[in-house]
Parts: sequence; C-alpha cells; structure tokens
Amino acid sequence: MSYNFNQITDRHNTNACKIDLAVARGKPADVLSLWVADMDFPTAPAILQALHQKIDHGIFGYSCLDEEFHTALASWMKNEHNFTFDRRELVTTPGVVFAISSAIKAFTKEGDSVLIQSPVYYPFKNMIEANNRRTVTSSLYEKDGKWQIDFNDFEKKIIENDVKLFILCSPHNPVSRVWTRNELKGLAEICLRHKVIVFADEIHNDFVYAPNVHTVFSTLSEEVAQNSIVSMSPSKSFNLAGLQFSTNFIKNPELRAKFKDERNKTGYDEPSLMGIVAAKAAYSQGKEWLEELKKHLLENIAFVRSYLKEKIPQARLIEPEGTFLLWIDFSALGYTDEELDRLIVNKAKVWLDRGTMFGAEGKCYQRINIATPQALLKEAIDRIAGAL
Repeated sequence: MSYNFNQITDRHNTNACKIDLAVARGKPADVLSLWVADMDFPTAPAILQALHQKIDHGIFGYSCLDEEFHTALASWMKNEHNFTFDRRELVTTPGVVFAISSAIKAFTKEGDSVLIQSPVYYPFKNMIEANNRRTVTSSLYEKDGKWQIDFNDFEKKIIENDVKLFILCSPHNPVSRVWTRNELKGLAEICLRHKVIVFADEIHNDFVYAPNVHTVFSTLSEEVAQNSIVSMSPSKSFNLAGLQFSTNFIKNPELRAKFKDERNKTGYDEPSLMGIVAAKAAYSQGKEWLEELKKHLLENIAFVRSYLKEKIPQARLIEPEGTFLLWIDFSALGYTDEELDRLIVNKAKVWLDRGTMFGAEGKCYQRINIATPQALLKEAIDRIAGAL
C-alpha cells in the first residue's frame, strides 16, 4: 500500500495537547506546534480498522490480554528486536511514565537517590521528585557532534549518593543517540557492581536509523535481565499515546511482584481495551506502515539538514541515530535561552521544546518534532529562519 505522510490533517479542536493547549500555555493562538512527541499522522489503516470493529461491537467492558495479543507482541519483539520473553514476565501499565513512577515506588523509599543522564526526557526528574526521592544527575557530554556517556562520573555519582535505581533512556530523548551494545554493557556492569536496579525506557526502540542497531537492555546477559525492567509501547511507533497502553518486561520474579504491587495500589491494574486492540493490530499488521513512515522521517531529516546548512548555518544539527526528535544547537547565534525562546515563540510563532527543559546541558538547544508533513515542517523552519 501507499501511505501519504504529507497529507495535512487539521488537529485543532480535537483535544490535542500539542495544538489545543497553546493559549493556555502562554503561546500565540496561531503558533505552529512541533513540540510534544506525538505525530501529525493518522495511525496505520489496519489499526483504525481494528478499532472501528471494536466500536461497532459496542461493548467496552473490563478487558484482559488474549492469545492473539501475546502472539503478535512476541512475534514483533523477536523479529524487530531479537528479544524473546515468557509471558509471565509481561506487566502492562497505562504508559511508560506511569511505569517509571511505579518502579520508583517499588524499588526505592522516600529520600533515596535515583540516577538519570541529563539532558533527558523531563518526566524522569518530575516522577523522582513527585515521589519524594532525590534526583542524581550524571551529565552526558558532547564530543565531535555526538553525545557521550561519562562512565567515570556515572559510577562516581552512584557511589557518592548510594543510588538505588537508574532510569535509562534508550534510544535517548532528546539527544537522539542509539546506545551501542558496549555502551550499555558499561552501564550495566557498573549498576551490577553497586546493586543498582535499572529501569530501561525503550519507547523509541522502533525508530532507529541504519547502521545503528537498538539493543534491548535485558538481552545483555542473564544477570542484567534479573536486575532490570524494560518498558516499551506502541504509542510512539504508531501514534497511539492517547490510548494509554504500555508493556513492561520484568524477568526477576521478586522485582516483578514488587512492581505489580505498586501498580495495583493505584487501582489501575487492568489494561485499556482500545490500547489492547490497537497494539494487537499494530504488532500483527503495522510493519509496512511503520517502514514507510521511517522513510518519510529520513526525508524530513535530510530536509532539515540541508535547510540549516544553506539558510541558518550557525544552527547545528546533532545527527540523529534514532527517534523522530531533532536536537539542534543554536548557541553560535549568540542569543540567551530567553532571547531564543522569544524569537522562536513570539516572532516566528513556532512552539518547540526548549533545551533546558531536559536539563542545564540543553542550554541554547531546541528539540523539534519532525513527525509531521514536510510542508508544515518547512513552514516552521522558514518562520524560525525569518525570525532569526
């Protein structure tokens, strides 16, 4: 089939946070929104068909996973990520951030230290602090246009702060790194050495650009698998975030029991019906749509790369290895973060994510979501270039 990812779908007045919260968040009413990480495309036709069939059935009661779902998920994980699991290891949650909060409560107590690698997806820090734990940061650093892990600092921070839990972002949002197997092994060995449990947020795992390869964290070794939780979801891959469904793989029965206990305390222990339906269709019939989508994303990346080189040469694109989120360094233009924000939001009327939202290391960076028709992306970049 042919899928048109350049067709513009009007998302105004559809309860879309990305669009309809602009004025409430202090942005101009006519701002062009390329901030939050959902996509401006309808999901795959096979998923829409499955959802329509469920709607036509008309009953939306309490729901559970079925054999078809388990088969579809197992096949997807084996074929796409060389990962196999026992279905007893699977625990569903309404989303990955929900799972992070559950893990924090399950594996740490109030006042304990939880480690993140900044700049990183800001709900990590939010969840740590909302649960009265202490955020410890081991900063990533940039070298030759590529963000890197400071392994010495990582281990030092663990020792100095008696860290109990590490939240890993893999592939990394916002710096668009796909960590190599050796990099992940380095992190895993340090965590095992100091008895630090690892929560691996792998929600962007289906967006990896060759020659990079995503490694599921728990496949590093049996010992690593026993010390980790791997969380993922079809929400990014198939634009299903609003259906509130994610999967978590926990091999260690003791960790799994603690995690499930914290999830169950919320009263939210049953999966979303529409989430199940959509995920089943995505994993069994969504491959072709996703492959075409990734081609579109590569075209958008090439467009931004070429545009910046020609018209805003001071703006530096960090070459993405994965995700549909570009990390752009505007520091050479000489603006402060506040000045840059005012120009982009108020003059260009484009809503991006300011780099310092992800940590101090994001100073003078902006994160831009390219999962949009190229005409909208071009308009956004044109507006930014004009304002600058």
